[in-house]
Amino acid sequence: MDQAQEPESEHSFYEFDLAEPIVKAVREEGYKVPTPIQVQAIPLIMEGRDVLGCAQTGTGKTAAFALPMIHRLTQCRQPPKNQIRKVRALILTPTRELASQISESFRTYGKHCPLRHALVFGGVGSTKQIKALKPGVDILVATPGRLLDLLHQEHVDLGHVEILVLDEADRMLDMGFLPDVQDVIQELPTARQTLFFSATMPPDIADLASRILRDPVEIHVTPERPTVDKIDQFVYFVEKRNKLQLLVHYLMTRNVTRALVFVKMKHHADRVSMQLVRNDIKADAIHSDKTQLMREKALSDFRAGRVKILVATDIAARGIDVDGITHVLNYDVPRDMETYVHRIGRTARAGAQGVSVTFCETEDRPALKNIERFIRRTLIEENDHPQYPKAPPPPVGEVASPATDGSASSRNRRRKDRPESASPAGKERVGGVRPDTKPKRTPPREAQFRSAKQGKKRSGQAKRKP
Repeated sequence: MDQAQEPESEHSFYEFDLAEPIVKAVREEGYKVPTPIQVQAIPLIMEGRDVLGCAQTGTGKTAAFALPMIHRLTQCRQPPKNQIRKVRALILTPTRELASQISESFRTYGKHCPLRHALVFGGVGSTKQIKALKPGVDILVATPGRLLDLLHQEHVDLGHVEILVLDEADRMLDMGFLPDVQDVIQELPTARQTLFFSATMPPDIADLASRILRDPVEIHVTPERPTVDKIDQFVYFVEKRNKLQLLVHYLMTRNVTRALVFVKMKHHADRVSMQLVRNDIKADAIHSDKTQLMREKALSDFRAGRVKILVATDIAARGIDVDGITHVLNYDVPRDMETYVHRIGRTARAGAQGVSVTFCETEDRPALKNIERFIRRTLIEENDHPQYPKAPPPPVGEVASPATDGSASSRNRRRKDRPESASPAGKERVGGVRPDTKPKRTPPREAQFRSAKQGKKRSGQAKRKP
């Protein structure tokens, strides 16, 4: 496997020899200097090489494969207008949001080119998607599950695909899409160009890449520096019960223009966003349990500035590519180091400054230490906490436990610490029963049966009385 060298000098989009309609679209978007992964990947993809790209979130991966793909497809002879087009380029992504983002990028970069593209994903009805596929498309952006459904229904033919892109491959594996991805690959021609992009490169991802790539060029962009230098990273050490109050305090006292708040659980996202709204902070939540229309509206409002704070889970946030995010707040400490890098990579884009803030509970301190070792940096501790309400004292006769946050584990510990109660007469209980109390005697089963039978007999006699 070859490895591309990371460029040291500034480059321009003009030197790639991209088709003039593509350069025009790039210029209209205000792009001037390509990112390192674009400098390395664009010439290789234009040559037809397989590429294995590993780069941080926000480094321009989408343009790195979209621009040269559009160039290659436009260089081929276009079919007549009345002829149904065949899918020649397929992009697989793990989430609906990311698929929508990539589709929008192809629309933007290829708006002056005679190419058609379509977008298919699950969670919504397939009627409109099938209708969009009927006249034929050149580029198809899809999530694996919905694409397989359409394949089985014979609404799409992948027998003419020339370029395959697997984007965010590590997340596709995390979400359990590997069998679906392998089924889709079985439907593709073996003679194709494959582009494999992943934010991280664990061993299972490297193994998958080795099986589907042919003599690829490997691209790593600054792998030794996991986080962006222009992000100021802070941490608050806070009890779980005080995190919501701290979040409201921070957002109301700091100059936060647009912020992402990350939580672990879907119901936490709803609870946090509702609490922010109650405090007159414009917020919304996005997670996989929400309908596609609700998620699209939340993203649209966030982009347009109608919503200032977007609370999200990690999976839902993979498709969020919004400029101008000034703050990323880790309401919950992420499960692993790579997820932390993904989260804070949403800010400080395009050379801007950014801030990340992590709320760390006592039990999260080991995970925080692992993150700091991974990024080779110690997070700056912040101490401007609001005035928290005092924890309620334990009930009389109970011993205060280390955790007083009202959790189930806290309540269980308090029960264990509770002293045995004395009897009203002051005598000690033995096995929970006072020694002078005789237990009730249970009659034998035969006596119970006879008693029940006699009761029924008497009841019947009473009914027959005139």
